[in-house]
Amino acid sequence: IEPGRVCVLTKGGYDWSHRFPAIVEAAKALGPATMILDGEAIMTDEQGRSDFGLLQRTLGAVGRSQGNGVSPAVMMAFDLLYLDGHDLRGVEYRSRRHLLEDALHGQEGAIRLSEEIDADPQELLDHACRLGLEGIVGKDRDSSYRSGRNGDWVKIKCVQSEGFFIVGYEPSSSSPFSSLLLAAYRSDQLEYVGSVGTGFTARQASELRSMMDRLTWKRKTPPVPYEDKRNVVWIAPTLIAEIEYRAWTTNRQLRHASFKGLRERQDNAEVYRLDSEN
Repeated sequence: IEPGRVCVLTKGGYDWSHRFPAIVEAAKALGPATMILDGEAIMTDEQGRSDFGLLQRTLGAVGRSQGNGVSPAVMMAFDLLYLDGHDLRGVEYRSRRHLLEDALHGQEGAIRLSEEIDADPQELLDHACRLGLEGIVGKDRDSSYRSGRNGDWVKIKCVQSEGFFIVGYEPSSSSPFSSLLLAAYRSDQLEYVGSVGTGFTARQASELRSMMDRLTWKRKTPPVPYEDKRNVVWIAPTLIAEIEYRAWTTNRQLRHASFKGLRERQDNAEVYRLDSEN
């Protein structure tokens, strides 16, 4: 945020200012200060809970408007990295948090302060899960700001959710497809991790089928090792699906998987790595 200029960047470094006009306007209203905020764009359901699928639909993550949607999302700000000429990344989080609270005091528009709660982590997680929330994030109050995943902050989810490549689908005579086949990385190779057949709206399924029809796999060997005898239409591993699941089976297949939406490659979407579990 600079006087007369606001830029909304994804974690992949892409400028999505045109896709979040409400956030841009709210940033302009913060005054003449120059600052860099860190946060997350969200959409909420009727109960006020963050809804990833709704966000993806407003952004046009599937269908003819893919990558061009404009979203009325709001930004939940949780960190302040720069303020009026001062780089705050080396300052401990507790101090950055105080400055963030001062900068966003009373803001209830498209940029809002993410609430900080000092409570027992397990009790807080249990309460969040009972409310149907995704989970909680914990931060080390004494840590400086470091980009990427590290021990300074942790995300604890009520239900596990990760990104997986769509590598094929099972055809259906009554719908666009019966299920999607998914894959994750192990080292630099893709490995089949099961399928998902729930979580789609009729429109999403139709749009996904249209997208997959343009990605038909041309080689004789499937994109992943596959021993099942089911009829599968293979596609190039390009689309990344956000999948919610309960657990893994003993043979490393997703259990109770549900489709939540497509992740955009421009947003530096990550595909789950099986070798990261060790």
